[in-house]
Amino acid sequence: MIPGASAMYTRKTMRPRVVPIVLLALLAALPAGAMEDPARALDLIKPSRQRLAKDFKVSSLDGGTLRLSELRGKVVFLNLWATWCGPCKEEMPAMERLWRRYKANGLIVVALSMDAQGARVVKPFVDQARFSYPIGLDPKMEVAQLYGARAVPATFIIDRSGNLFAFALGPREWDSKAAAPFFDALLGPDKPRG
Repeated sequence: MIPGASAMYTRKTMRPRVVPIVLLALLAALPAGAMEDPARALDLIKPSRQRLAKDFKVSSLDGGTLRLSELRGKVVFLNLWATWCGPCKEEMPAMERLWRRYKANGLIVVALSMDAQGARVVKPFVDQARFSYPIGLDPKMEVAQLYGARAVPATFIIDRSGNLFAFALGPREWDSKAAAPFFDALLGPDKPRG
């Protein structure tokens, strides 16, 4: 140490101060959202308390029925949409890509149409777009009322136990880089399969 120099400028005293500064710099260099909650990165809303998603039964576009309780053990991506809704139609191709990427991991995408005209308008749209995930028909908007959805698109993520895990009001890029950590965590290898 140089005689008369302050102790704060010696190597011994500088090292403990440099480490936190370097750590802060490294944290700042991480990609945006790297430390963020994956649900927050998608602007999803998480319920304040855990509760079972409300069961419903609707007709499917293929002539069968869709019942939420029969999907227990899967992660259900429940999307409420309509053919007259521009933002709905914009997000549906991303939903198809999400479905194809994660269906082997236990994700099931269910899109419920709120079109009052039912299959007459929904089938041509779905056939042209070639969506392969299940499509349900809810022309009286009973499921929308059950879930409190006042507008479309609205999406509800239901976990393997049947609990409402998160929901989104408005469109999202469901196959984006921001969505991958959310679905990877929800469907990860340590999660039980249905």
